[in-house]
Amino acid sequence: MLRILHDTNYDFIKYWKTAAVGTIGFILLGLVLLGVHASRHNGDALNYSVEFTGGAVVQVTFDQNATPDIVRSAVNTAGFSGAEVTTFGDARNYMVKVQPKSGEAAAVNADSVGKQIVSVLKQQAPANPAHVARAEAVGPRVGSELKTKAITAIIISFIVTLIYLAIRFEWRFGVAATIATMHDILTTMAFLAMMRLEISLTVVAAILTVIGYSLNDTIIIFDRVRENLKKQRKESLREVLNRSINETLPRSVMTHATVFAATLSLLFFAGEVIRPFSWIMAFGVFTGTFSSIYVAGAILLWIEHKWPRDASAENKGTARALAEGRRQERPTPVGTR
Repeated sequence: MLRILHDTNYDFIKYWKTAAVGTIGFILLGLVLLGVHASRHNGDALNYSVEFTGGAVVQVTFDQNATPDIVRSAVNTAGFSGAEVTTFGDARNYMVKVQPKSGEAAAVNADSVGKQIVSVLKQQAPANPAHVARAEAVGPRVGSELKTKAITAIIISFIVTLIYLAIRFEWRFGVAATIATMHDILTTMAFLAMMRLEISLTVVAAILTVIGYSLNDTIIIFDRVRENLKKQRKESLREVLNRSINETLPRSVMTHATVFAATLSLLFFAGEVIRPFSWIMAFGVFTGTFSSIYVAGAILLWIEHKWPRDASAENKGTARALAEGRRQERPTPVGTR
């Protein structure tokens, strides 16, 4: 059986201050970028897909490479000023997002929107024919309902996580794991702002997956911490945390490596539709591992410093262990009179 990183003794907790500065800076940068995006896109800090905003999405494909200016000019000429034009994989494919003009009726006929854009393109660039590869439409009311349900799903998953932690662990572990989960949500939002990824239902599914993935990693480490607290009575909590992280390191490396490899395959070969999901999952592997070690562990140490556990039970356990050791060292009588 393959054995890697066994019997390691790395001092992970030693760098918790550097990790804290780095992750706080990352989150603040993401918040600043959210403000910048909100000022540039009429108050929309996040790049919501048409599933949430309502409107029409048209994918236009050319026979040869085309410039974004040509597509943008054709969209404006067709009467859809303010539409968002982006490349979709390469310079032959473009995605056009058209917001509804007035009411729901402006968003229901995506085929008509696509035909108008292609008609103008044929007039402006007859040497490079274009056709509609995909056309989808969502009404504003449906988009609003989907946004509400997506936010509700994230909140419910967080509440269920809190309930599970309250049952599984004592409050110190539960609070540390909860703060680590909140950290993952904030860093993921910052990553979305930095990459300006389109938020669709697929991305929401990726965020929920990242929450569960990170929580699972934290629980595995905390389970080992509880076991070692019972065994190693003379060690400090910092030493127990380092020991527990090192003992779970082989399992963590193998799990994260396989998940990351699968995610990279989706990122490079699955196409543009699934690419935002792949980006979130790839980032989730990193931030989930980071928070399980440097956020959850550091918070647990801080809580232990502020509200130390009752040492009476531990001292009793130590005395009992020493007494048991002395009994085992006594020579067994050969015989009795």
